[in-house]
Amino acid sequence: MTVPLSILDLSPISAGSDAATALRNTVDLARHAEQWGYQRYWVAEHHFVSVASSSPAVLVGQIAAATERIRVGTAAVQLGHTTAIAVAESFGTLAAFHPGRIDLGVGRSGQKRAEAVRDKPREPRPPREWHEIDGVVIPAPFDIAALMRDPRLRARMAVLQQPEAVAPDFAEQVDDILDMLAGRYSVGTAVPGAGAALTPWVFGSSKGQSARVAAARGLPFVASYHITPATALEAIEVYRNGFTPSKHLSEPYVVVSADVVVADDEATARYLASSYGQWVYSIRAGGGAVPYPDPADCAPLTDEQLDVVRDRTATQFVGDPDQVAARLEALQRVSGADELVITSVTHRHEDRLRSHQLIAQRWGS
Repeated sequence: MTVPLSILDLSPISAGSDAATALRNTVDLARHAEQWGYQRYWVAEHHFVSVASSSPAVLVGQIAAATERIRVGTAAVQLGHTTAIAVAESFGTLAAFHPGRIDLGVGRSGQKRAEAVRDKPREPRPPREWHEIDGVVIPAPFDIAALMRDPRLRARMAVLQQPEAVAPDFAEQVDDILDMLAGRYSVGTAVPGAGAALTPWVFGSSKGQSARVAAARGLPFVASYHITPATALEAIEVYRNGFTPSKHLSEPYVVVSADVVVADDEATARYLASSYGQWVYSIRAGGGAVPYPDPADCAPLTDEQLDVVRDRTATQFVGDPDQVAARLEALQRVSGADELVITSVTHRHEDRLRSHQLIAQRWGS
């Protein structure tokens, strides 16, 4: 029996296009996703890059209003850039308008970056060999220490928080959100929010705090294989080993993400995905993601540039529906995922629609 399949959307802005078009494309894809039988439609939170999902709660409301049944949520609200009360009240509002359809995904990405910028940079990780598990590539980890020292990142982090503000510990923020939603917060009642039927989903990419917080509080956990393929399986192991049943879950629930490009044939899929490495490099080079490049206009990456993105390009699932489904099945088998969430970026919106349609049809057949 295949596990449910969901979508994670970045609202990518393609070269030659704009944010308004990207947002309309997101709503269009969400409508199609509902028709094609996807379980959920999640949107990411990113800032100062050429994607339009910078205000995920607003975008969730628009998507939920444009659809009827599919669950809609965030992947994920960066708690380092906001407050627990803002999250509880905004998602309480969404749940009041769309009861039973809103997923509240939270992550510590913003807090993690702020800590890296504020604190002394860590020493680079020791090298680790690449390996495979049942066909699933587990690459050596990408060392982000140099990226975190980039002065442009420091300037952006300063804008994303009030001057001199320091985000509370991630675990404390999650606890505050849980207390607010349960109506037991000591300071007062979150309105809307208290009594809302919302379960926070914790997103994580390593065996660090996120996996432990999700486990200790009995919350569902989303492991970001598409972002940090080197450590996603370790995060799942920590989560499962430490899981404590709660009113939300009696046993662990794991979602694993994958980056895919599907077309009617492998050659077309590889052409559509051929500008992905340039896009990832633009992020990791410190400048922030450029508009998603047109494959027809892309110069090949140099060997030095390829080394920076190799972990991501090697773990992108590209091919025809059967090929991509086989890799998704292997990822599910190795990770034991209860659900898979795919993200698919192409330069043309019609190609992105086709990619999601083809894998949905193959997955549900």
